[in-house]
Amino acid sequence: MDQRFSLKGRRALVTGASSGIGAHVARLLAANGAAVALAARRVQACEKTGADIAAMGGRAVPVAMDVGSRASVEQGIAATVAALGGIDILVNNAGIAGTAALLNETEEEWDRIMDTNLKGAFLVAQSAARAMKDSGGGSIINIASVLGLRIMGNVGAYATSKAGLVQLTRVMALEWARHKIRVNAICPGYVLTDINRDFMATEAGQAIARRIPMRRIAQVDDLDGPLLLLASDAGAYLTGVALPVDGGHVISPL
Repeated sequence: MDQRFSLKGRRALVTGASSGIGAHVARLLAANGAAVALAARRVQACEKTGADIAAMGGRAVPVAMDVGSRASVEQGIAATVAALGGIDILVNNAGIAGTAALLNETEEEWDRIMDTNLKGAFLVAQSAARAMKDSGGGSIINIASVLGLRIMGNVGAYATSKAGLVQLTRVMALEWARHKIRVNAICPGYVLTDINRDFMATEAGQAIARRIPMRRIAQVDDLDGPLLLLASDAGAYLTGVALPVDGGHVISPL
């Protein structure tokens, strides 16, 4: 393997690491040499991921973190720095979805989605960037969505939060480049996880797959190459990028 992709000796924090994409990302980073902090509101839910990483000879530490709370984020970042000695990589993965027509969207649901997907990503990135600045830089990867680049009905709050995250990524990249902090976003399309597996097997789910130019839903390991590129020295001159990983969904005709 090109050693520029190696993460040996790096210290990574993954939010939303208890399941799904976050757990997969944590295993991926550990498999490529990073020590990983697994952040979630319920740290017990990270035990299986931590055990998987330990079984492959890696190092993982659980960190309690509610991304919507500044106090919890700052405590989690401090705990990560204390446990790992610093932070070189942040994968801002914590996020929630919601489906509602805007005419029916409640203020409470709007705030819940924004607090996690946009405000939460800002709070974690800001706190992590302060730690990175003091230790010579790092890489921040925000997990956005193809719905931050194009739109469909009944996901207005979610799409708005992810579009905001794409723009926030660019502003962070501009302001923090002088501190040797790269900030990029990955914009996945539909990714098969335990949460949506049953739905994707239905006719409605298959209809979604047929509208994607590559005619399939992504597997979580389809994210591996982009993640390693952005996390490692192989992507040393990439910042401010919002990278679709969507089988061509973003370029499909309306």
